[in-house]
Amino acid sequence: MIDIELLGVVGAGSMGAGIAHLAAQNGFHVVLVDTVPQALESASTRIRSLMEKSIAKGKITAQDMDEVLSRIKLTSDLRQLSEVDFVVEAIIEDSETKQALFRQLDTICRADVILTTNTSSISITSIASATSRAGRVVGMHFFNPPQVMRLVEVVRGYETSDETVLVTKTVAERMRKTTVEVKRDTPGFIVNRIMIPQFIEAIRLVEEGVASKEDIDTAVKLGLNYPMGPFELQDFAGVEIGLHVMDVFYNELKDSRFAAPQSLRTLIRAGRVGRKVKKGWYDYDGGERHE
Repeated sequence: MIDIELLGVVGAGSMGAGIAHLAAQNGFHVVLVDTVPQALESASTRIRSLMEKSIAKGKITAQDMDEVLSRIKLTSDLRQLSEVDFVVEAIIEDSETKQALFRQLDTICRADVILTTNTSSISITSIASATSRAGRVVGMHFFNPPQVMRLVEVVRGYETSDETVLVTKTVAERMRKTTVEVKRDTPGFIVNRIMIPQFIEAIRLVEEGVASKEDIDTAVKLGLNYPMGPFELQDFAGVEIGLHVMDVFYNELKDSRFAAPQSLRTLIRAGRVGRKVKKGWYDYDGGERHE
């Protein structure tokens, strides 16, 4: 089995920065790459801020923080991944953009390096098709925030090898994660395939006047023992991301269960009008916005 010590993480947004932080906390050395220098600066600030809070709570020491930070290298140069042992991609959820990146990674990284994608909805097989190493491409789906959420879905593409799955599970387990294997490359994998219809049904209950958003969240939390209700979770994850995943599911599966409710599209349109920051369900009054 390949000895994995140096990880490459591509994308310094909330997921990429969180994965880099998580890996460094668990002894990996990390090269965190983003083409936008400001994203790297923000990632460094977030990681440091989280650890300073942990110091204040007595969970770690200042020396622990310094050691973790020393294991993370920030760069805008993708070619710095030429020496890494394993790659996690965590960029924008767009198939063409991911394929373009994987073409580059295929030429930069050693032939034995496994390339993983943190996609939540895009076909692993389609991403792998952009490379000459389809057997070494696999889904490694972390959940937000990756430092806290315990699950990683390891998702096979059509040509993903057994060794690739085993190595990826081992890497995740070294990060203290529990893994589940998705044996078939299907939209949404396990968690989102179950969660998205719940989101849709919750929205439809509001559209039909059955209950309020607040009461639905309360019912789900207390009746199903979920930590967050469906509207809270959508606001936390991002309503635009939810709509994107619904559309991917519907276009791929042609199943009405995954047809996005119209009120979700209206919410997103309303949130974009004259605003740089979108609002979520709890700021939405069903139509006009009022200051």
